[in-house]
Amino acid sequence: MKIVFFGTPEFSVNFLKALHADEDILVSAVVCQPDKAVGRKQILTAPPTKVFALQNNIDVIQPDDLRSSVQTVQTLKSIGADAFIVVAYGKIIPDEILQIPRLRTLNVHPSLLPKYRGPSPMQSAISAGETETGVSIMILDAKMDHGPILAQAVINLEASETIETLETKVVDVGAPLLIDALKKYATGQLEAKDQDHDKATICKLLSREDGVIDWRESAEVIERKIRAYQPWPGTSTLWNDKSLKIHRACIARAHDELEEIPLNLKPGQVKIVNHKLYIGTGKEALEVLELQLESKQKMKSEAFVAGNSDINDIMLD
Repeated sequence: MKIVFFGTPEFSVNFLKALHADEDILVSAVVCQPDKAVGRKQILTAPPTKVFALQNNIDVIQPDDLRSSVQTVQTLKSIGADAFIVVAYGKIIPDEILQIPRLRTLNVHPSLLPKYRGPSPMQSAISAGETETGVSIMILDAKMDHGPILAQAVINLEASETIETLETKVVDVGAPLLIDALKKYATGQLEAKDQDHDKATICKLLSREDGVIDWRESAEVIERKIRAYQPWPGTSTLWNDKSLKIHRACIARAHDELEEIPLNLKPGQVKIVNHKLYIGTGKEALEVLELQLESKQKMKSEAFVAGNSDINDIMLD
């Protein structure tokens, strides 16, 4: 079976590797976003999917805009692919392109559709405190995450789940699910079923502002956002007009019977107790475990407190 793979980040590479390794599947081309300038030195860097494709002699297509690239459409038609596969491509794919292959275009979406349609389903599931999410293999249509479903699998979420751990689960479950669904669909053993559109929920594209901590929220809500928003957009607050990123935290709990825990802090109030850093919220206190001051290295709270004791008893915005 001949396919064209649409995907850009490292997350996509894992699915591309699985498809490339399957003896029944030929990856004829990879479509990804253009190379981008990365880091302080703005070094032009190829997307991870392009790197893998070139290492494995797979043709690469990098249009600036699929909607205006006539040449890209002609190239995709000339390949004669049985199916297109999309995993985190990162841009809207016009319906004209979705319709090119005979089996149309399949997409891997990391939620149990119709829940969490949109660009941030994994972050949304973690920040909402869900106990489960999943992977959906669907056929793309002109509307966002609206097409019929071929297969789904449930993924349990741990209380300590992060984007990194959830992405690993999605790959482990989603890659074999995708290949199985693709083969069964191609041979008529699997039929697509329409979503229940009345139950659809939408998640938004996250911005840097979404990571600004509102200390009036509960410690539980803030802690979930800290796990959900790493590495982007991150979670931060302001101290002395500098960004203070919170990388890891937990709801304040006594580690032994003798430990003093500051439970009556006002939202945003900082307290250092036994070399540990606590911040008040709208409900309960948050114990900060790892943080990073603007222009400084990430460090554990004990090391931060040792060099920044003046943060004690101040009020964060």
